[in-house]
Amino acid sequence: MDHHKRVQTSETFINSAFLAVSGGFQDAYTYFTRDGVFSNAQTGNVVLMSERFMNGEVKAGLHYLIPLTAFFLGVLLAERIQDKFRYAKRLHWRQGILLVEIILLFLVGFIPGNMNVFATTLVSFSCALQVQTFRKVEGNAYASTMCIGNLRSGTAALSAYMREKKPRLLHQALCYFAIILLFAIGAGVGGRLSIAYGPKAIWVSSILLLISFLLMFIEEMEEAEHRWQ
Repeated sequence: MDHHKRVQTSETFINSAFLAVSGGFQDAYTYFTRDGVFSNAQTGNVVLMSERFMNGEVKAGLHYLIPLTAFFLGVLLAERIQDKFRYAKRLHWRQGILLVEIILLFLVGFIPGNMNVFATTLVSFSCALQVQTFRKVEGNAYASTMCIGNLRSGTAALSAYMREKKPRLLHQALCYFAIILLFAIGAGVGGRLSIAYGPKAIWVSSILLLISFLLMFIEEMEEAEHRWQ
């Protein structure tokens, strides 16, 4: 990657950092306050869903199938929004999706414990919007709501650095590992706050995403001013 080339606003490390912390927070939130369902780690939901169905626990299996379906629909919608609003000038399509996610997560904080399935459905849908919309950090593919892809890419970059001794490969590896660490911090904090404050803890995630939204907005304005100079 050419470090002299301007990194797109949505792909800067600082923006990706807030998204990763929020992603970890969301997963911990739904697991600890919404009946042990993952909002991001759909692999975990598939494992738990399959186990329930195999045991004949159909209702319990649907408990995991619903957020899985919501994740599918979220990715589909994000893809359609990108296709339709790719060249929008007033508000970048990525910022629009981030705004939708902020609003959804804020509303989740008002959903009572007896409606956990609805809450996890909205969070999973929101997570899907995020993972489909923000897929690069400093030009490299990454995921802000899960770790396995980042761990693989980071390890591969580190291995390549050990072989080729190119500084950009070390930078790339460290970037991936930093994102994983930030996701873990978000999950740890999310777990503690979710246990302490219950459903309303998700508002912390909304605030993190709002910071990301504002960072993108400010950087877009600065870029526009630079073009007019």
